[in-house]
Amino acid sequence: MRAVAVSAFGAQPQLMDLPQPEPGPGEVLVRLAAAGVNPIDWKVADGMYGDPSTTSFPLVLGTDGAGEVLAVGTGVRRFTAGDAVFGQFQWPERGGGSYAELAVTGERSLAPAARSVTYATSAAVPTAGMTAYNLVEETRISEGRRVLIVGATGGVGTFVTQLAHGRGADVIATARPAMSDLMRTLGANETVDHTAGPVADQVLAAHPDGVDVLIDLTSGPEEFVAMMGTVRDGGTAVSTVGSADADVLTEHNLRGFNFANRPSPQLLDILAGQVDAGRLTVLVGREVPLEEAPEVLEASRSGRAHGKTVLEI
Repeated sequence: MRAVAVSAFGAQPQLMDLPQPEPGPGEVLVRLAAAGVNPIDWKVADGMYGDPSTTSFPLVLGTDGAGEVLAVGTGVRRFTAGDAVFGQFQWPERGGGSYAELAVTGERSLAPAARSVTYATSAAVPTAGMTAYNLVEETRISEGRRVLIVGATGGVGTFVTQLAHGRGADVIATARPAMSDLMRTLGANETVDHTAGPVADQVLAAHPDGVDVLIDLTSGPEEFVAMMGTVRDGGTAVSTVGSADADVLTEHNLRGFNFANRPSPQLLDILAGQVDAGRLTVLVGREVPLEEAPEVLEASRSGRAHGKTVLEI
């Protein structure tokens, strides 16, 4: 089968011809139609999230994917051959990932795909969608809360914007002027141009009483401290990139934490249901062939990627 993999951590991703995987007990073999591209994919390739001693090489890259069940292992009850599914496939110990024609994953890493959209659209949902849903849950966003989303135009940010709006929150989203109208369409009440000056200063100028919740998807530690200044006393500040310091949060009388995602098949079911109900829009910026994955990953690594990219398999 065709797959994009690395021969070692830090090696250049390459299109390879690899043996077909076989499902074991509790596992599902999927013929993938599309794979979503996430920043974690190049981080896995670089060895930022793996142990060479427990990783099987060649390591197929890619976490998110969607396609049709080809076969199931013993004990699988939720799926049969022919089912349309989406979910997560990265499995370093098995050398598996979603940048491949075929992939194996655990039954609990999958859910039935949304019926109203293509496999390419479904493949863009799992990691970003579950991250966004958990962020909204864990920050207790509800009606009337004012929420600042830093990095709002990315995959996670566009989902958080929609989910927070759906719960009745007033959303402030960082966005360049060219993206402002789109973010308002997705539910942002207002946008802040992060290229026009310090975001915190702009937010406080418009809202001297601050925000209830800060969800920061991009800022480093120093920038995050500045962003915390927008949060009113007793509010919540969360970083998805490890920039929150518990002692600093306590000094500012804020609840906060460094976010860690908790994926589940139940969350995938919820997201598919929201897509089918028209309550969640999935933005796919580009669809490119599998063989272009190395170039796509390099663009993501360098910060030159724009919008969600999906690989067609």
